[in-house]
Amino acid sequence: MKLSDILARPGPHISCEFFPPKTDKGEENLWNCLQELKAIDPAYVSVTYGAGGSTQERTKRIVERIKKETGLEPVAHLTCVGSTKQELGALLDEYHAAGIENILALRGDAPEGMDKFEAVAGGFSYATDLTAFVHGRNNFSIAVASYPEGHPESPNGVVDDIRYLKIKQDNGADAVVTQYFFDNEHFYRFRDMAHKAGVTIPLIPGIMPIGNFDQIKRFSGMCGASIPVSVEAVMAPLRDDLDAMKQAGIDLASEQCRDLLANGAAGLHFYTLNKSEATIAIHNNLS
Repeated sequence: MKLSDILARPGPHISCEFFPPKTDKGEENLWNCLQELKAIDPAYVSVTYGAGGSTQERTKRIVERIKKETGLEPVAHLTCVGSTKQELGALLDEYHAAGIENILALRGDAPEGMDKFEAVAGGFSYATDLTAFVHGRNNFSIAVASYPEGHPESPNGVVDDIRYLKIKQDNGADAVVTQYFFDNEHFYRFRDMAHKAGVTIPLIPGIMPIGNFDQIKRFSGMCGASIPVSVEAVMAPLRDDLDAMKQAGIDLASEQCRDLLANGAAGLHFYTLNKSEATIAIHNNLS
């Protein structure tokens, strides 16, 4: 089912994101996670492209297997990294032939060892252009990404993000999945500004339950997600007690999600890190 049709149904919609593991053991763990998460009946699941586009083939295999074997609706990430228009077009045709209807179009991060993103000859430099390209092929439903606190490379922060988001909408995007954040005021402010700029497609907040605080601090430093003092005060003292840290992360995320849903969020998109426990616990708390 197309993402546009899924989101047209009464919500809120719970969705989950996974990354393609680099090993067979990791892939086995991913399938176990997927089976466990079926219990909360996610509206759709997305699979990332890997850092620097490094896992394209594994992403494709996982997405197609999800479609064929699980009964879950997959959304395949697609980036501009390392691929020409012809190569991306061929991949989209293969997805279409496999019954995949949904794409999350991204610029992508620079490959390892490169200081900044550079398009390959014959490729795309911007997610806005990739969105238009996907929109012109095989009638996919398209999600795009945005940053409630501004992309780390944007000189004008959120203002740039919203300007490009409006272009993505005009180029065929059906929905927006945001980078994660821990202070809901960032999302509400971003949503208000986006609406004033003419963005009408659903804005779905990204949620990152904290299981390992030091790991999340590293992630957040790279993606520009700030960590409120109140979250630091809860999590930092628990560094030597991982079980207590995981439970605190579940409690904080549950509180965050309740507030988002009470304030009209179209759904919740969980960055699972290929683990099911926290997402299931938060879902149950909300239920």
